[in-house]
Amino acid sequence: MNVTDGPSAVDEARSGMKGQVDHVQHELAGIRTGRASVGILDSVRVEAYGSQVPMNQVATLSVPESTLIVVHPFDPGQIGAIERAIQAANLGLNPTNDGKVVRLPIPPLNDDRRKELSRIVHSQAEDGRNGVRGIRRAVNDALKKLLKNHEISEDDERRAIDSVQKVTDDHIAKIDALQKAKDSELLEH
Repeated sequence: MNVTDGPSAVDEARSGMKGQVDHVQHELAGIRTGRASVGILDSVRVEAYGSQVPMNQVATLSVPESTLIVVHPFDPGQIGAIERAIQAANLGLNPTNDGKVVRLPIPPLNDDRRKELSRIVHSQAEDGRNGVRGIRRAVNDALKKLLKNHEISEDDERRAIDSVQKVTDDHIAKIDALQKAKDSELLEH
């Protein structure tokens, strides 16, 4: 934490908390719902040309319909490696290919799986909220230290702490909205 005064503390908090929200958003994108989304393939790494590369660097990903993802490899010779990578990622998807593209039908979710995924969504959102609160705590501690060393006034410290709390509330609300949106996606039949 490189806090030198009140306004920089708020900026530092805002930056760190935005990172937490972005992380939660990325993690939630990887959770498969009953609807097709190329985001579920973000974590898949393909063995290509001697190294592990992200799926989107070896193929074009598209969603032609709500229950299908199509993976169109740049090099048709990579189809086998793409299929193996998808199976190894343990996403519960069964890839098929016609020699040119890999098709990933998205099976509908059963109720038990929906509940399990909902628990994962809640857990990841709570981790994000805890991260935001940890940043708030670190910034507030830095502000108290600045006050103790007479580098800022009590009024400046109070104003900065109030601003950091407002930023915290905003970012926790964003995480709550992400969680609610993902939950409603999971509950769609």
